[in-house]
Amino acid sequence: MCVGRIGAAHGARGEVKLWSFTADPMAIKDYGALATEDGKRTFTIETLRPGKDFLVARLAGVADRTAAEKLGNLDLYIARDRLPPAEADEFYHADLIGLTAIGTDGRELGTVIAIHNFGASDLIEIRPTQGGATVMLPFTEAIVPVVDIAGGRIVVDPPEGTFTDSTATGNE
Repeated sequence: MCVGRIGAAHGARGEVKLWSFTADPMAIKDYGALATEDGKRTFTIETLRPGKDFLVARLAGVADRTAAEKLGNLDLYIARDRLPPAEADEFYHADLIGLTAIGTDGRELGTVIAIHNFGASDLIEIRPTQGGATVMLPFTEAIVPVVDIAGGRIVVDPPEGTFTDSTATGNE
């Protein structure tokens, strides 16, 4: 699970800007060693403090600005089992990927392939069963009234015409 991203170097002593993707941003330090996606490199946060729109972190083994600059744009991961259980009506994005999207009429609409947030709210991206362009819908209770992770499905109430053959363009 991706829990953070290293940004640019911050200052001259090896600190980095850090964006946390955890519910409590400062909790990223509590997860212990964070790994790159391929698992080849791990990082431990020695110190962490709030910045303006980001966190400022000192990572073990990163002693100067030159070393910090080499880490820019690295995503940081932990194993899914190191995360606490999700609370009621909260979901880890990774748990939603792969779920089958079922319409309120019982028709299979597609498969969840991603969750995005471009700043306003979460969007759920679905690859239609019938092919064509992927569909992005607001991830709200009105559009996605049922999330059944154990059952491997979500129920979707999309705007009329969203999943019709005429909207499939073949672009993916």
